[in-house]
Amino acid sequence: MVGHFKVYEALKWASSFLQENNRDANSGELLLCSFLNTTRSHLYASMRDELPEEIWLPFEQAVKDHATGVPIQHIIGYEEFYGRKFQVNEQVLIPRPETEELVLGTIQRIKEHFGLQPDIKLADIGTGSGAIAITMKLECPFLSVTATDISSAALQVAIGNAKLNHAEVNFKRGDLLQPIFESNEKVDIVLSNPPYIPNRDKDFLSTVVKDHEPHLALFGGEEGLDYYIRFMEELPFVITNRALIGFEIGAGQGEKVATLLRETFKDSCIEIVNDINGKDRMVFCRIPG
Repeated sequence: MVGHFKVYEALKWASSFLQENNRDANSGELLLCSFLNTTRSHLYASMRDELPEEIWLPFEQAVKDHATGVPIQHIIGYEEFYGRKFQVNEQVLIPRPETEELVLGTIQRIKEHFGLQPDIKLADIGTGSGAIAITMKLECPFLSVTATDISSAALQVAIGNAKLNHAEVNFKRGDLLQPIFESNEKVDIVLSNPPYIPNRDKDFLSTVVKDHEPHLALFGGEEGLDYYIRFMEELPFVITNRALIGFEIGAGQGEKVATLLRETFKDSCIEIVNDINGKDRMVFCRIPG
């Protein structure tokens, strides 16, 4: 497309082009809002405005990039999570709405489980963009929060997001719970959204996910359970007597992960919680102490 366009014409072209390429037609709106640095309501109010060429050209390229599979969040550079902006790139998993439900569920259970206990320590394992750790600290400022990741590149993104959102989080590099174990610490809460996609499902993922998000953060072995199994080996060494564990899981993995927790923590209370779409998505384990 060449020439001068009004906002509505640019959007009409984008939605048709994206549909032809099996992408969400509404993505054009998200991109244009980002390039114009405006809200959706302002965008609708300016439908008949002329679109400047310095906006049109990068917008056109962005739509074409997204059509090939580049995630919207990588083009605009961020994703919203719990009402805050988190910078993302190819080194980290793009935060999902389901993970917001893990955060909300944890906040609700902290009050029930710990009451007025002071000095509660939380560890977010495999933090990626830092979305869970940073949100927990900002929503519950009384928590002392540590976040770990095996990827140095992911930690750089997370550290940047903590600064961006003014959150005090202690970041440590290392594999799973090793950084907590090595510092001889004990924590009261362990949260994780580990890699849980079974390796065999790789071919069924969209190119947006498969080609642009880190495989280190996606795949959890043949059944998708490898990381949960490893957690059971390490968790007993790092949690306090009275503890709370919260995992995000893949749909259909609830009973298997709950069984692993039951076998590891005999007297615990375990809940499998469905997400907004009715799929088992979280497992919480309360250890009474």
